[in-house]
Amino acid sequence: MDLGQSIDDFVSYLALERGYSPNTIRSYSSDLATLRAFAAQRQAAARAVSAAPAAAPAPAAAASVPSATSDVELTLELLRDWLWDASNRGFSKATLARRSATTKSFSAWLSRTHRQPVDNAIRLRAPKPERSLPRVLSRASMQVLFDALEIAAAEGDPVAERDRAIVELLYASALRVSELVGIDVDDLDDSRRTVLVTGKGSKQRVVPFGAPAAEAIAQYREHGRRALLARASAPDSAAVPSPARAKAAVAAAPAASALFLNTRGARMGTRSVYALVSKLLQGVPGSGPEGPHAFRHTAATHLLDGGADLRAVQEMLGHASLGTTQIYTHVTTERLRQTYLAAHPRA
Repeated sequence: MDLGQSIDDFVSYLALERGYSPNTIRSYSSDLATLRAFAAQRQAAARAVSAAPAAAPAPAAAASVPSATSDVELTLELLRDWLWDASNRGFSKATLARRSATTKSFSAWLSRTHRQPVDNAIRLRAPKPERSLPRVLSRASMQVLFDALEIAAAEGDPVAERDRAIVELLYASALRVSELVGIDVDDLDDSRRTVLVTGKGSKQRVVPFGAPAAEAIAQYREHGRRALLARASAPDSAAVPSPARAKAAVAAAPAASALFLNTRGARMGTRSVYALVSKLLQGVPGSGPEGPHAFRHTAATHLLDGGADLRAVQEMLGHASLGTTQIYTHVTTERLRQTYLAAHPRA
């Protein structure tokens, strides 16, 4: 089996037939590229040993790793050694579990397509990832953030208006950052205060947002978004547009439908949202990642604190499994325990 060609075909299968998101496909591709490199090293070492004379000393320099990995079978031993090597390199349990899941999916596909006689990864085991409680901001901390964003937006700066709308919507609808940047203007239903988002696996769902988010979005659309969009269509000072300017203009054209725009008038990317949120959370009390997911965790926890039904929260978050949503019940329980220990006289 040509491992490299099989990986390329599998990735195409995930994209074209399974409809996986670009982020998921990148994750699969990265893991399988690492597996391919490991298999190539093993293949090169085996060839060097078989080609060397029995009495000859070992060569001083290692042989170069071949780029091709033809006639390779994904044996259980090879897969176990690959995970063991990653473990010795200090990779986390979560990474090992993800690599194991990737390999299981790939090996099962190889067996179904008759590229390999059996599914050798079916007995592969990996450590379960340690589940740490997500970062959750207090209601007081969120109010401080919103007050600061509202003051900044009141000055009429388009970027400040956009940033306020982003944070309001992230928290109000508990969105993933990829869902947020994928929103088009037509996805908003102003009368019902809902937004249509596309989540993992290209699954769509409609989620609500509240009055503060609606007000922030309306202000941004009325002024900030128009100002940012004008930057994409503003004429260049040069008399003859260069190929680079023409290419940039073509790239910015689809932004006319995007809700959130960057400073060049193009659709905003996930990295820009990460940078925005990270800057906002730098001075906020609490530990954990300083990314947009903190607002998603916070929204889910506050919903459960307020008495929301667990399955309703699951539907709002777009979780396929109720077990994924249940981690937020642990957060609320832990918050209750901390409050009890701090306040109860006989704690």
